Amino acid sequence: MNNMSLNALIENSVKKHWDLDALSDYRGETYQYKDVARIIEKLHIIFEHSDIKKGDKIALCGRNSANWGIAFFATVTYGAVAVPILPDFMPEQVHTIVNHSESKLLFVGDLVWKNLKAEEMPGLDAIINIPDYSLLVCHNEKTTYARENLNKLFGERFPNKFLPEHISYYKDSPEEMGLLNYTSGTTSNSKGVMIPYRAMWSNLDFAREAIGKNMKAGDKVISMLPMAHMYGMAFEFLFEFTHGCHVYFLTKNPSPTLLFAAFAEIKPRLVVAVPLIIEKIIRKAVLPKIQGTTVRMLLKMPVISQKIKDKICAQLKNAFGGNFYEVIVGGAAFNREIEALLKDIGFNYTVGYGATECAPILSYADFKEFKLGSCGKAAPRMELKIDSSDPENVVGEILAKGANVMLGYYKNEEATAQTLVDGWYHTGDLGIIDKDGFVYIKGRSKNMLLGANGQNIYPEEIEDVLNNLTLVNESVVIQKGDKLYGLVYPDFDEAKNMGLNTDEDIQKLMEQNRSELNTLVPPYAKLAGIKIVHEEFEKTPKRSIKRFLYLNTEV
Repeated sequence: MNNMSLNALIENSVKKHWDLDALSDYRGETYQYKDVARIIEKLHIIFEHSDIKKGDKIALCGRNSANWGIAFFATVTYGAVAVPILPDFMPEQVHTIVNHSESKLLFVGDLVWKNLKAEEMPGLDAIINIPDYSLLVCHNEKTTYARENLNKLFGERFPNKFLPEHISYYKDSPEEMGLLNYTSGTTSNSKGVMIPYRAMWSNLDFAREAIGKNMKAGDKVISMLPMAHMYGMAFEFLFEFTHGCHVYFLTKNPSPTLLFAAFAEIKPRLVVAVPLIIEKIIRKAVLPKIQGTTVRMLLKMPVISQKIKDKICAQLKNAFGGNFYEVIVGGAAFNREIEALLKDIGFNYTVGYGATECAPILSYADFKEFKLGSCGKAAPRMELKIDSSDPENVVGEILAKGANVMLGYYKNEEATAQTLVDGWYHTGDLGIIDKDGFVYIKGRSKNMLLGANGQNIYPEEIEDVLNNLTLVNESVVIQKGDKLYGLVYPDFDEAKNMGLNTDEDIQKLMEQNRSELNTLVPPYAKLAGIKIVHEEFEKTPKRSIKRFLYLNTEV
């Protein structure tokens, strides 16, 4: 445990890959490893003049960018605690997190900054603009002096030439908090997760063991998940940087059009994504090609079927750039029909399982051994168990113990005590583990509904079926009394193409969907009705629906 060091991994990678490309904004500026190192030193000078002490908090809130990444590295390698804040949070949430975390500095993106109020964050000494590191607000004359004379101060510190041997980053210890990450609030308000350096190191070591052997220095990766979320932070940024790879930041929301262009141009060696992104790409690139009657008939003929599957698989691989080892899906439940299709055509994908509280990895399996419907096996240095009388057959809460587990929730002893019990992290997720150790998630314990006859009902499983029916974009299943209802956000554009121009027309189709669904689910999971909603469901930045907002919807 004493050899665990995140900052040693960062320092060694910078020195080893000095002249390689490190971080790029897609179709923007590129920084080599030596450029990153130079800017880190300049930001350290600002921190010193700002009287930032080891363990002080520095917040970062903005869209993914190379400058965001460098500010993060500057923070942890200085010995300060990074507080990444999701840029999609409301301004009031950002103010609250900055204040709750007691951050001394805030790095902020220009789009976020225009909606914030500095006076609502009185504890900050300075607010720094991420795109150019200029001072937006400053209450410290020494900080102002350092920023205005930064090149002079840097030149005085390194009078000849800035070289790899000049780098000496903060020596972190395993149990020390390095990151304070506020959860995205899928089921409740955000909590500050205290992540120790050992958890970040352990996740990176896992990635090196599991994926590193199939990647090399100079390989390219696209960062499309928010780095303020541990999934994107660990596996689209930290691992790649410490491995000598070149990370491209989209800097925009990952629409299918943008992703297709980026995949074709960059040809990433690894693709890490949430299910929604994968499903959108598959619905645009694959499903239209196999919906036709002729193709469906050919798929039923064994010899021709395999040729068609191979062709579909090749087209899909090409849509992702054609150079990746595997696609790792995580962060939310994967649509069963889409996953079954991927498995059937032989696409090299896998599904992992994680939580912010484990920075994030809990389970994973390489696509070559991955089992359909599972989310892999316990990650190295992690132990998983099911809190049930028969873990293989009886659903119970998934519990985790090991190096990846958090220290607790910041300033929230009650929540910590409820979540960490005798060293075991209670995930709040429900599942089973088969005899080979593969984990199968059934739903969230907070989402589980109780049927009239005492059956446990997992709304996610009903939604998974409902989302595959005609015109259903997304859905939420809620309970009223002893009856279940589906809230559906339809594909209104496709409805118009079908000649369904009124809510009444769409509602008639939804009633047909309800009848069909009720033949596909157990009697206790049948829907009593479907209600159309006219706006997309509000989501967390990792694209999970905030279902708690809809539990009291009138039907």
